[in-house]
Amino acid sequence: MRLSISLLIVLLHAAGLSGCGLTKEKPDETKNWSPQRLYKEAKDEINSGNNEKGIKLLETLQARYPYGRFAQQAQLDEAYAYYKEDETAQALAAADRFIKLHPNHANVDYAFYLKGLANFRDDLGMFGIFASDDLAERDPKAARESFDTFRELITRFPESRYAPDSIKRMKYLVNALALHEVRVADYYYRRGAYLAATNRAQEAINTYPQAPALEEALSIMAKSYEAMGLKDLAADATKVLQKNFPQSKFLSGKS
Repeated sequence: MRLSISLLIVLLHAAGLSGCGLTKEKPDETKNWSPQRLYKEAKDEINSGNNEKGIKLLETLQARYPYGRFAQQAQLDEAYAYYKEDETAQALAAADRFIKLHPNHANVDYAFYLKGLANFRDDLGMFGIFASDDLAERDPKAARESFDTFRELITRFPESRYAPDSIKRMKYLVNALALHEVRVADYYYRRGAYLAATNRAQEAINTYPQAPALEEALSIMAKSYEAMGLKDLAADATKVLQKNFPQSKFLSGKS
């Protein structure tokens, strides 16, 4: 009995040693790499589309060499790599961290630009939600945050190389956000919530007075007032629609 127990212990010990050998980690090939090499290898990985590996190398660089230009640039490149991977939260966090740590850096405008892009791409798909039954519950928060970030960029850095593209995206976002409000107003109108419809249409008109969606907003207001029996207000909304959009399809009864 003693012999069996002893043998069992020996076997278990041997198995444990064997297991340790199987799970032994490979040596870190980057252990003695300089910050220059870490950065170069990370950039090569990202440029090759291997964003995940590139991010790990950038994180290693920042952990080992937290000070200096390579660490600073690594933060920006990390934000970009996360953006390319559609990891919006991580991209925003990395860009915010760079802005907070290096507010006077020569490339801080690029950090703002990345923030705007991350929210822009994250939320543009949202405009497919207009067919959703719970549209009125949706809030295009990311689009608003993207707009605010681009606006801050062009305000603080009007000469930035990223300013022209930021302005174009802001114009798109204004139109998209206005359309969102109008779609919500239409959602309420089609369900007989006429007061809510007029309120959202008015909100679109007040907030985005130059957006193309203003045309439909006025039409919804006119129809909602008419449905509530407010003839004078309906007529006023129609007059404004006629004055601003004399060829509007909403005047022809085709809408």
